[in-house]
Amino acid sequence: MRTLLHGFSYPFRAISLIVSQPVLWRYIAIPIGLNLLVGFVLYTTLLLAGFQAIDALLAGWPAWIEWLVRGVLVIALFVGIGYLLVRFGVVLGSPFYSRLSELLEERLRGVAITAPPPTPANIARDLGRAVLFELKKLLLTLVIGLPALLLNLIPGVGSILATIAGIALGATIACLDFFDPPLERRRLRFRAKLGFIRRHLPASAGFGLICLGLVSIPLFNLLAVPVCITAGTLFYCDVAETPAQT
Repeated sequence: MRTLLHGFSYPFRAISLIVSQPVLWRYIAIPIGLNLLVGFVLYTTLLLAGFQAIDALLAGWPAWIEWLVRGVLVIALFVGIGYLLVRFGVVLGSPFYSRLSELLEERLRGVAITAPPPTPANIARDLGRAVLFELKKLLLTLVIGLPALLLNLIPGVGSILATIAGIALGATIACLDFFDPPLERRRLRFRAKLGFIRRHLPASAGFGLICLGLVSIPLFNLLAVPVCITAGTLFYCDVAETPAQT
């Protein structure tokens, strides 16, 4: 049985594999360039606006609590921008990440289910599936995230429970993002993708937690998305004993 710590190891294995396989670099360099561009826009706009909003919110607060609240809000601001960066990065880089995942699976398993040819009908269908996938992740975030916020109203343990729920939700979304290339090639439904995560606990939990941490680190998250995509395909190839059927 794969453990939580085993799940933690995949991004580091992915870095080692990327460094040793120059043929993969072309499918990583362009998405990283797009991430740098998007990251520059997000950090130069939202970060400045966020700091101004925090200053306005905390104006007049007692100094002894201002710094504590400011620290929490600044961390939340960076995590939020990181979340947006991943959303843009995954969508903009999806053609490159899909091909990267195909090559990895072919090398690791000797077989890969390739994406359909880029005909207008297939492009429209894939775009529709991608939009629907993002909407379902947003719905999942709202269904779990909003009740988790209400836990803060419980005195004492409420904040702890809300934090745990938020981290669990973030790790699940990270798994959905980075397991998606091999799962989407098999045209799995959203519920089946969640089932894949559930079946491979606790390793999938470890994978989600480490990827959530990596994409939340300012600036490093510009490089983290392709690493985590690679890690997700490695994870799939390890646990998929036989080629899946479409």
